Amino acid sequence: MKILDRYVAKNFLVGYAIAFGVLIGLRVIIDLFVGLDEFVENADQGLLKVLAYIGEYYGLHITVYFRDFAGMITVVAAAFSLGRMIRSNELIAIMASGVSLKRVVGPILCLSLIFIGILIIDQEMIIPAISHKLVRGQDVIPGQESYEVWFIPDGSGSLICAKEYDVNSSTFQNPTIIKREEIKAGLWRVTGKISADKATYNYHSRRWDLSNGRLIQQDMEQGVPVQAYTSEQLEPRDVPVMAKAEHIALLSLGQLNKLAAQNPRDVAQLYSQKHFRITDPVINFVTLMVSLPVLICRDPRTIKTAVLTSFTLTSSCILTVFACKMLATEELFFHRLMPEFWAWLPVFIFLPIAFIELDSMKT
Repeated sequence: MKILDRYVAKNFLVGYAIAFGVLIGLRVIIDLFVGLDEFVENADQGLLKVLAYIGEYYGLHITVYFRDFAGMITVVAAAFSLGRMIRSNELIAIMASGVSLKRVVGPILCLSLIFIGILIIDQEMIIPAISHKLVRGQDVIPGQESYEVWFIPDGSGSLICAKEYDVNSSTFQNPTIIKREEIKAGLWRVTGKISADKATYNYHSRRWDLSNGRLIQQDMEQGVPVQAYTSEQLEPRDVPVMAKAEHIALLSLGQLNKLAAQNPRDVAQLYSQKHFRITDPVINFVTLMVSLPVLICRDPRTIKTAVLTSFTLTSSCILTVFACKMLATEELFFHRLMPEFWAWLPVFIFLPIAFIELDSMKT
């Protein structure tokens, strides 16, 4: 790595640290300001416990905030680092030495690829591992959560319903398990149901122990007692995440693929999540490529115009992605769901623009 590369990389990393602190910090402050009244509902637990829970809550949610703001952080960091160099007339000195300004873009693009790799690790490994903690409400003390459960798949095709699931005891109250078998791809047949007063997870045998459990099959007039229900994939930590459709954004791509094979409730949202999970890192990189050539200006007097133009292009890309995510769950134009089309549409629109800008950049 040459001196110029190290210098540009250092400026970018400093800008990235500042952008990360400002954007993530602002997100935390706004959320804390809005939800402070929910945190203080547990003031009877003591000030220290409330503060400890606030720290734990936002310490865990930083992983989600980073996932959501990763693209914007990179663009802001690039604008900050290049703005410093333009203001000091460093780009003119680089050009005077015979070095193309495209050489300045290289370290920024390489570092952004590394941060995209960190984003993928965060989305596919870190967030799914702590997803059962991320679904907690701001007014809920850890260990005291409870959820209503409606038709969540267990991995073998069965669907589970319960009036309440208690996280602390890993217990379903009055569960009903609808047993199914797959006739062909996407088509299931109900074979029976299991009802019980309680279903408590046994960590030793890795099964759900039933209280007064009874199995009723289609060819039975009366049910037969059952002591336990075995599920290969559904564990206590998975239940809070699966309880609500909006929580599927916390699942990894592998978990989404397994869930898609079980005919879940919100198919449109699930398939949209699957395809955007692949394209989001690509879109983040394309957003940087769109904004970066505009920021490479030689005259400090034009830096404000360059930043404004870059901000406009970045905003257009973000708004397009947002619109595509909304349209991906609707049957528009094609009279059927096409999440893969809407997921890749921003890339097809803005990637050519990025290459045109890079090619026309005055160096």
